[in-house]
Amino acid sequence: MADIFDAYALADAWDEMFVRPGEVRTAYEPVLAALQPIAPSELRFKADQMARSFTDRGVTYAFAGEERPWPLDLVPRILDALEWDLIQRGVGQRVRALEAYLADAYGPCCAFEDGVVPWRLLLNSPHFHRVAHGIEPPGGVRIHVAGIDLVRDEAGDFRVLEDNVRVPSGVSYVIENRRAMTRIFPSLFAEQHVLPVDGYGHRLLAALRAAAPDGTADPRVVVLTPGPNNAAYFEHALLARLMGVQLVEGHDLLCRNNRVWMRTTRGEVPVHVVYRRLDDDFLDPLHFRPDSVIGCPGIMNAAMAGNVTLANAVGNGIADDKLLYTYVPDLIRYYLSEEPVLPNVESYRPDEPGQLEAVLDQIEQLVVKPVDGAGGQGIVIGPKADPDTLERTRKAVIADPRGFIAQRPVALSTSPTLAGEGMAPRHIDLRPFAVHDGNDVWVLPGGLTRVALQEGNLIVNSSQGGGSKDTWVLAEGPAERPASVGSGDLPEVAPRQLGPDGTTTVVQEGAQQ
Repeated sequence: MADIFDAYALADAWDEMFVRPGEVRTAYEPVLAALQPIAPSELRFKADQMARSFTDRGVTYAFAGEERPWPLDLVPRILDALEWDLIQRGVGQRVRALEAYLADAYGPCCAFEDGVVPWRLLLNSPHFHRVAHGIEPPGGVRIHVAGIDLVRDEAGDFRVLEDNVRVPSGVSYVIENRRAMTRIFPSLFAEQHVLPVDGYGHRLLAALRAAAPDGTADPRVVVLTPGPNNAAYFEHALLARLMGVQLVEGHDLLCRNNRVWMRTTRGEVPVHVVYRRLDDDFLDPLHFRPDSVIGCPGIMNAAMAGNVTLANAVGNGIADDKLLYTYVPDLIRYYLSEEPVLPNVESYRPDEPGQLEAVLDQIEQLVVKPVDGAGGQGIVIGPKADPDTLERTRKAVIADPRGFIAQRPVALSTSPTLAGEGMAPRHIDLRPFAVHDGNDVWVLPGGLTRVALQEGNLIVNSSQGGGSKDTWVLAEGPAERPASVGSGDLPEVAPRQLGPDGTTTVVQEGAQQ
């Protein structure tokens, strides 16, 4: 092996790159060959150079109160065609089941009447919004974009860790990671036939336009952001640019007669689809938090009247409640009449009779999660927690059993990661991103591989100091370029250009561009 791997010792987990010491997995052979001639100091120099490039281009994230360059490790995570087929089938199945659940929960509630899911799960959820009841979104789509977090367990099997169907973030880093890696290892992409990720903007725009209210000839889409101070603002701006649509804040929009309009320098123009990147609570002060100054008053009324589509839909939080996660395999069987393609991690529901006692008896051996937690906040890993933390967790679970789930600790798979000037195993997960257009659930080939940069840490979130890897999905043959909008199975979208008033206009066929 190369010098940089001389001190590499496998952890007590599935290693993505090595079968055993000195034996590399077939898919990683070209990567190892490319790294062998590179001295450790040169690899570190490349990493530092890439970090400076990210800072200059604004590819950053907020950590500990400061903006830092997005941490990208130079060793990619590779998935072969068979692994990816399993993942995309499992993610697509999961999204379809959650779509069916949302339609049911805000409609006839059959799963509750039939006892598949208890009523308390819905009625006690802080994300259940009665204002969303009865809304029939175009095409029946409430989950336009989903991020499903996966891990690979000790046996090498993929499992679902959690579902994100409210405002999933991170896809911009997938795109930026690929751009950076193609500059560092350009020849590897030709040798490996890696599927591209640069078609995401086309797919997202097509799905959002397909979600426009019925009868809209030329839908106008906007991206609604909380503003530049939001930690994900870079992503909001990038997605708007990739789709060729306007990036707006709440004060750029106004509602009149249950319709949404965008202010421009040439007057008001109608808006038909709002890809909103802020939480339900801040979206509309007339229906949710009255002190919100980043939303648009009246936008929920326009959605209820069927004059604008909100993507993702209001109220989706009931579907990524971590307690509902434990019921998703049953929902797949109930709604789809299928067996789950991807299993869950073994979980306990403390709010059920007998399970609270089971959790308390072995709390030092379990991972305890708040059902409404995000970004790794509030997670207690029993085997690594001190007695005081375990006691506080025990009291919290007793006081609010509905507010927690417990899971078997999973030794997340590891991948070689640059640590100092050498390689060391670090735990990773995977967040594939799915786009639903009403006819098909398309999964972006790759997704965001997050890595826990601290030795032995199992929390990979960037808000907790984690990093990332470029995720390569290998084609069975030569990789093809992504289909442009208007070809293949994508709905045709007219080309657009930016006008002097700040709006986008359709370019007619044959017109000068």
